[in-house]
Amino acid sequence: DKLTYSVLFDINEKGDVGKFRIVHTVIRSDRRFTYEEAQQIIESGTGEYSEEILTLNTIAKALRQKRFGNGAINFDRYEVKFEIDEKGKPISVYFKEAKDSNKLIEEFMLLANRTVAESIGRVAKGKKAKTFVYRIHDLPNPEKMENLSQFIHRFGYKIKTKGSKVTVSKSINSLLDNIHNRPEEDLISTITIRAMAKAVYSTSNIGHYGLAFDYYTHFTSPIRRYPDMMVHRLLTRYADGGKSVDKQKCEDECKH
Repeated sequence: DKLTYSVLFDINEKGDVGKFRIVHTVIRSDRRFTYEEAQQIIESGTGEYSEEILTLNTIAKALRQKRFGNGAINFDRYEVKFEIDEKGKPISVYFKEAKDSNKLIEEFMLLANRTVAESIGRVAKGKKAKTFVYRIHDLPNPEKMENLSQFIHRFGYKIKTKGSKVTVSKSINSLLDNIHNRPEEDLISTITIRAMAKAVYSTSNIGHYGLAFDYYTHFTSPIRRYPDMMVHRLLTRYADGGKSVDKQKCEDECKH
């Protein structure tokens, strides 16, 4: 048994969420899959719990499509992996590409994070939201975007640096698609990432530009961060009818 904090969704195959609950739960897994095992089921359509996994994959793809339609940026980077011998010596290095099984987990994590942030931050007009920890990502720096535009021009690429958020982000995605598997891919994608603002934790919500979310937090993460704990404690406090915490004190903790 694992004591967990969960977001339970009523959701259809188009990724439309009906009701949801944020609750303390106990999870006992019927089966644990590696990404490779889940990927094999997605590709073959058969295997243990194939119906459930294929359904989740369908929903994840719908969520992903919506996200990019709203202007999310597609920074799919290759993960570098090392093969180690029995003495701990690296004997080879290879790139690991994110596949559907990886993206499935990512989309549901993003959905949980966004929903939790919205549950506290989205309030009726005229009402003040309680203090909360958000993961925010500002718009790209215009000067850095202009420098990026000039740099990629040497390789024959163009990018829109002005216009709506969706217009600019779709232009960035188009660039990343065009450089895929090209010799200059790693260089240009790295410089493009550096042109973006850095994501930070804050009690003042401005949304997350890269994900195209108006509300976002780190409720769940594969690497346990302290801000996750802050979020869990605030959720529990507010669910128990507690008053809003001191905003400045919480902001200082976010910076720390």
